[in-house]
Amino acid sequence: MAGAGHTGGTGAPSAPMAPEELTARLEAIGAAAYVVDPQGCIIAVNGRAQALLALPAEDLVRHDAHDLLHRDLHGQPLARTQCTMRQAFLAGRPAQAERDYFLRGDGVLLPISWLLAPYDLGGEPGTLVLFHAAGRTEESGPPARRAAMGQLSELARLALLAETTTQLTSTLDVEEALHHLVHLVAPRLADWVVIDLITERDEVWRNTVVHVDGDTLTHVEELQGPMPPIPEESPMPLSRALRGVASTVAEPQTYDREPDSGIAVEQRRLFEVTGMRSAAIAPIRSTREVLGALTIGRDGTRPPFTTEDLPLLEDIARRAGLALDNARLYQRQRKVAETMQNHLLPQMPRVPNLQMTVRYLPAPHASQVGGDWYDAFPLADGTTALAIGDVVGHDLEAAAGMAQVRNMLRAYAWSLQEPPSGVVGRLDEAIQHITEVTMATLLFARLERVEDGRWELTWTNAGHPPPLLLSRDGLAEYLPGGHGLLLGTGAAAPRCDGRVFLPPGSTLVMYTDGLVEERGHVLDEGLERLRRHAAALAHRPLDSFIDELLSRVRPSENDDDVALLALRTPLSENTRSAW
Repeated sequence: MAGAGHTGGTGAPSAPMAPEELTARLEAIGAAAYVVDPQGCIIAVNGRAQALLALPAEDLVRHDAHDLLHRDLHGQPLARTQCTMRQAFLAGRPAQAERDYFLRGDGVLLPISWLLAPYDLGGEPGTLVLFHAAGRTEESGPPARRAAMGQLSELARLALLAETTTQLTSTLDVEEALHHLVHLVAPRLADWVVIDLITERDEVWRNTVVHVDGDTLTHVEELQGPMPPIPEESPMPLSRALRGVASTVAEPQTYDREPDSGIAVEQRRLFEVTGMRSAAIAPIRSTREVLGALTIGRDGTRPPFTTEDLPLLEDIARRAGLALDNARLYQRQRKVAETMQNHLLPQMPRVPNLQMTVRYLPAPHASQVGGDWYDAFPLADGTTALAIGDVVGHDLEAAAGMAQVRNMLRAYAWSLQEPPSGVVGRLDEAIQHITEVTMATLLFARLERVEDGRWELTWTNAGHPPPLLLSRDGLAEYLPGGHGLLLGTGAAAPRCDGRVFLPPGSTLVMYTDGLVEERGHVLDEGLERLRRHAAALAHRPLDSFIDELLSRVRPSENDDDVALLALRTPLSENTRSAW
């Protein structure tokens, strides 16, 4: 087999799943299962599949599943063009078959029933295959058990739970997780999906009311929004679910009685507006608290829900609760970290006759903080210091190290009447002994207005990408000179300075490597991309220039934070602003 699969959505891409983690997930499924990569090779298999196929994992993993296992009725290799499993695999869609044949390791031809579904491998598409020996299905079980699956086969139920786990754990964004949840249960189980969430202030918010008709998903916004408080003693189904008491089946008649709470009034309205004839309601719980409730509803074209349907809904809601709790914790951490970062990064000083602007973009898949930073501050002799740097890391530890380096640089720059190279040399000596910073890059400069009204820039570069200078006519060049080792190496190599006069109306761009580095590409490609786009944008006002530059140049697959500082000199001595 070879073909396409499915990924978990538009949120943050997750790291590739380790084989042992994938195998552990398959062991929890409760049926014979294996997963193949986009080329159709088996990458993980559980114990039930090994037993059923009479093959150990080492004889299955890294082999093409179709060539190794699939046979026709007579035990002969099955042509790929006749393989319905392969056709579904290529299309990247779920499929199932009641009768097919696998060849066991002992040479026995095994009649099987199978079901396959796309499976996210952590940013890479894969396919999950569930199978059992034909005739050994739950169809031979009691009718009540079959009803409990909501007319899904046991394999389909297990596949749905496996898909629920991988879809909901593929994102740390709450809204994206809820979007996945809707598509998992509708239209497979229901025509309506309603999600009520309990906010961090213990208020109830009806986040989602969706009707699914074929491939069309319609939000009924008039039913979404704030809800009344949760009643403490109400026996009504949604109230019980929001308290985490129990899952319940409901119908319009359930809410025909005199309402005992505001939530009961809203539920009566829900049935009236949607036309649902049957609903099943389950708590959405994490390991710590109740997060809300999941309601799925059916129109009159399908059989009503029964209590036998509740275990499957509870399984789905429990997985949703764990995913939502993780997403909320992650977003809370990002908010705290973002606030910390905003306090760590300084406000820019006002320098007469000079425009200056800065931007900071956090790494999209980290904790919203990192080691990239910028700074500008007045010095004792009246000149202006400019700095941009990068402490290794994308976490709170890197942010703390960044704050240490920045504060030490300010102290040395103010107290030492030395050129930038001397200041950075002293800083490098100090950070090795009194900080936890292991490695950092830094571009440090002094900007001075000399007697003839021109602006003179003197800088030293400790392993940092070079500054870019643009004329008002779009000529762009990287400033050479001033290069030295990055901070933290322990080498006592001398440092030097570069010096240049900034032309009238020119723009200086200082940036961190997250703006130009891209996985799989050499740095020169990123530098050329920056130079080309900056030259094309040189005529823009400074704020527009820097925003558009970030939009055009920052790699789409960037997983690094970016700091950027840009300044523009006036057109002439008497011009107080450019353009």
